[in-house]
Amino acid sequence: MYNSDTPLRAELPSSKQLLRSTLLAAVAALVLLIVVVLPAEYGIDPTGAGRALRLTEMGDIKQLLAAEAAADAAASAPGELTTLNGAAGMATANAAEVPVRAAVAAAPEATAQAGSPESGWRDEMPLILKPGEGTEIKLKMAQGAKAQYAWVVEGGEVNFDTHGDAPGKSISYEKGRGVSADEGVLEAAFTGNHGWYWRNRGKSNVKLLLRTRGDYTEIKKMM
Repeated sequence: MYNSDTPLRAELPSSKQLLRSTLLAAVAALVLLIVVVLPAEYGIDPTGAGRALRLTEMGDIKQLLAAEAAADAAASAPGELTTLNGAAGMATANAAEVPVRAAVAAAPEATAQAGSPESGWRDEMPLILKPGEGTEIKLKMAQGAKAQYAWVVEGGEVNFDTHGDAPGKSISYEKGRGVSADEGVLEAAFTGNHGWYWRNRGKSNVKLLLRTRGDYTEIKKMM
């Protein structure tokens, strides 16, 4: 009546073997969480392996996109706030931005110099962004190093995030929405990659030109 034999008790795994298998599976899942999931989804890389596998960049971009989407949703959400609440919210936001914005100092003559041949810019990076497209450029900098920059958009505006990252570290210096140009001096808070992420939220292509000079060893387009 039966096509298979009932296994003998000796052939069945013991409780010790089952416990060992369960522990091994749990350890493997924890390793995958730390090495793969956290860097790829949240930009958190406690071991540095995610950076080596280029997973942390993916996580950083996902977090930037999530923050940008939340900002767009908040800007378009209907609602009425009183003048008192609006003033309090602006005061809180301004107070929160002071520490990181201090690292991006103004360079008043950067825009005027950007267009002149004798300005002495070290690198120029032209970019074309299609509607909905984003891209990122990073400078490799040592802690305390300074790089002067100026970027301008033709044909529209972009959302941007000036930020830095290194194994186990990340910082956002400045963010903006609907911006056509920016300039300043970027001072690295720690040794690592520091630069910009731009996204075109408009309905037509835009051209972006980034000019940089200063204390960095490498400039590269991340995506």
